[in-house]
Amino acid sequence: MPQFSDRYRHVRHATLQSVEGLSDADLTVQSADFASPGKWHLAHTTWFFEQFVLAPHEPAYRVFDAHFTFLFNSYYDAVGARHQRSQRGLLTRPTLDVVLAYRRHVDQAMQAMLARPLSAELSALIELGLAHEQQHQELILTDLLHLFAQNPLRPAARPGTHATPLAVSAAPTTATQWVDFDACQTTIGEAPEHFHFDHEGPRHRVLLRPFRLARRPVSNRDWLAFIDAGGYQNPSHWLSDGWTAVVTQGWQTPLYWERTPDDLGWQHMSLAGLQPLSLDAPVAHVSYFEADAYARWVGKRLPTEFEWEHASGGLPVTGNFVEDGMFQPLESTSPGPLLQMYGDVWEWTASPFTAYPGFRKAAGGVGEYNGKFMNGQYVLRGGSCVSPQSHLRASYRNFFQPEHRWQFTGLRLAEDA
Repeated sequence: MPQFSDRYRHVRHATLQSVEGLSDADLTVQSADFASPGKWHLAHTTWFFEQFVLAPHEPAYRVFDAHFTFLFNSYYDAVGARHQRSQRGLLTRPTLDVVLAYRRHVDQAMQAMLARPLSAELSALIELGLAHEQQHQELILTDLLHLFAQNPLRPAARPGTHATPLAVSAAPTTATQWVDFDACQTTIGEAPEHFHFDHEGPRHRVLLRPFRLARRPVSNRDWLAFIDAGGYQNPSHWLSDGWTAVVTQGWQTPLYWERTPDDLGWQHMSLAGLQPLSLDAPVAHVSYFEADAYARWVGKRLPTEFEWEHASGGLPVTGNFVEDGMFQPLESTSPGPLLQMYGDVWEWTASPFTAYPGFRKAAGGVGEYNGKFMNGQYVLRGGSCVSPQSHLRASYRNFFQPEHRWQFTGLRLAEDA
């Protein structure tokens, strides 16, 4: 299967490109319990193919190191015990060189497998492994950004990325433009004949009332108005748990924002190091709680995930993705009624992450992929500036706990029509 083999090679190479030029130390340290070291991501994505593809389906396959089953299992209870997530940064061994040798060992075995005819079941499992790796490509970059932001030197994880013009002060917020959608019954979820994660199905019908979506995501300029109006000081805008997070964690701005040295403007930590803040780029690194509070402050709401999917269904998956090498949200210069639905920032929705009607998790370890997380999280849509373009589609459901801010997460407003 040469096309499948080429895709496998491309995805695996893209993962290595995301850490090119970084040291063993850069890829070993863990900055927080919710983040993982780059070296762990490199090994875990390899473990996935060894554990779920090669070991059960290739009788002649030789496991690279039996200890890795324990070290690089993430959350699959059916597989067995695992190293504690909060202590992944303590794995100074195996070294980066050994992890890279592990990748080569598994890649060699996978390429031999891909040279032969495969069953539909095995092909689907390998496709899942590639999609899983693309998820971790994004996590590698967001985890590196969080790590490097803790360093007072403000180093660049990806030097030479886009630098935006310095913003000294915010002009008055421009009026929001809206796109109207009629009441309808719409189909939600990916078609069964196309690859998708289990939680993107089954396809089902949803009744939508008339609604409007903002033409563009909320911008940094918009967010400065929220800050200047005391948005982080007024509990009336916030959900109870959100206000608790504001008070206990000291939120005053989106994550990674800092005042410029002259105190006249703003800058933010990026994968290219400390950069000036572009006022008209989509705001990023805000939690669900912050997104919800902003929407309440302007008298609007967040869209449901069904409204978002219905609105984006006919749009091409174009935008600012990891392949563009910008690694940060940018101002849109494209025409069109709805801007930046894909790329730049993941958009929080008002929808909790729950199962679609008729959802059944798969048997075995892969059944733990998504279904076990369907509580206490909210759905995001659209992808970000560090998402692989080929990974995204209208039905794609990302999800995080409402307090998390380290991903490239933003928002788009909605209202009832």
